Amino acid sequence: MSHKHFNRVCLVAAAASLLGACEGPGEAPHSDRGGIGMEMPVPTPGVDEAPATVSIDIRRSLAVTEKSILARFGGRRVFTKLVADNAGAGFTPEQLFRQLWDTQNPAPGQPDLAGMPHCTDMGNTLNGFPYVCRPSEGGQARTGSVINLDSYAAVGLYNRFDLAPVDGSNCGEYRIVLAKLPSAPASRNFMIFEAVLPNPQPALGLEGCRPVANFWAGLSADADPASRASKLESFYFTGLPGFEPVVAMSHYGNNPGSLGQVRTNQFLQGGPNAPPIPWMMREFKLVSDCTSQPACTLKFVPATVKTNPFGGLFNPTSTDPRASAFQSHFISQVASLAINDLNRFNHSVPDQFNAAQSDSQTRGGADDYLAQFGPGPSPFHQAIGQELARVGSTLTPHDIVARAQALSCGGCHQRNSGRPVGGGLTWPASANFVQSTENDDPADPGRFAISPALRDQFLPQRKAVLESFLQSSGS
Repeated sequence: MSHKHFNRVCLVAAAASLLGACEGPGEAPHSDRGGIGMEMPVPTPGVDEAPATVSIDIRRSLAVTEKSILARFGGRRVFTKLVADNAGAGFTPEQLFRQLWDTQNPAPGQPDLAGMPHCTDMGNTLNGFPYVCRPSEGGQARTGSVINLDSYAAVGLYNRFDLAPVDGSNCGEYRIVLAKLPSAPASRNFMIFEAVLPNPQPALGLEGCRPVANFWAGLSADADPASRASKLESFYFTGLPGFEPVVAMSHYGNNPGSLGQVRTNQFLQGGPNAPPIPWMMREFKLVSDCTSQPACTLKFVPATVKTNPFGGLFNPTSTDPRASAFQSHFISQVASLAINDLNRFNHSVPDQFNAAQSDSQTRGGADDYLAQFGPGPSPFHQAIGQELARVGSTLTPHDIVARAQALSCGGCHQRNSGRPVGGGLTWPASANFVQSTENDDPADPGRFAISPALRDQFLPQRKAVLESFLQSSGS
């Protein structure tokens, strides 16, 4: 398959795919799998064209963790830009930061943040599933808290051009990982801003996004960290010519498609005498509340964690009224989960089944899919086995559930770390509950470390996707 046909092949695949991997209008967005990254043509050696002529430096063009560059991307810079986008109305940057964390407190929360979302809304549930309060993280909402907006520094910038839909309706996601610094084992906390960048010329399809791909590719050839820092700063806060800046109030959920999100990875403990609490991952949308017009107020609203069904729905004996519908739907996803490729097995999850949070630590808990699924046998086990036989797979039902768990927030970050997922595959290791860390890279103290999973498995795939697109002719 020639690289010049990359665009056409992806468009055809989008129409015909049974995997749910290519996103389209009305579909729930995938957090980490989808778009062209799932449809990249794989050249056949000796049959296709000559070897690649475009070469991407992963640590310059896909995962930027150099401290000298990231110094320009701290928490205050991000929140100040979002508030400026709202014409300075409503909350100040400090208040917007505190409002995010006040969602972890029971109502009424902080006096100056009245009327905002809290964990006790809807009886400590969200989407009908448990949403517990987290007072340790909620303490950041207090005025005068020692952990504040200036406690958060950028530890990574991530290029997710691979998430661009095959129809080019947007140009993928561009992320900033903020970590609380200094860090300690019992006081780690992260915010990940995941902006979806609009395509200013959607009629051109993916070709409208080529300037973005070219921008990131160009960083590979720039040996000067200060020069790369200025370019990235402009891309994120000013925008390429004709493009909106990445960091914009409309790119984190405040748009008609609810595209983009902010995710948190939480592990603040309550103190030396407090009982330990598990690593918890959550998702938020930044929305503009105009109920008190003419001034609109930006606020973070808790959202479901995507591609992350509530674990209890895997229990064959569940009494949840949604369990039967979920299990029937899950059978339809067995074929895509059975793909024997760590980068490409996948499943779609209608939002009605997505959990409110993801616990990556508690063994046997609701988010431990394999524990919930149990040893069997049950009609659910048997139905998965029958579908595996139909598609000619030698995987077991437990392998399929292990793969679904690996794609959940908690599974990807820890539960499946270094564990088999069937078919001779082992899920790659995280870096102790995170993929982008606040710790020094042992090979280069001038960088923050990334996980083995990113370094050895996922970034090479994203490199291949970007290089393949760059070599395409656009015809």
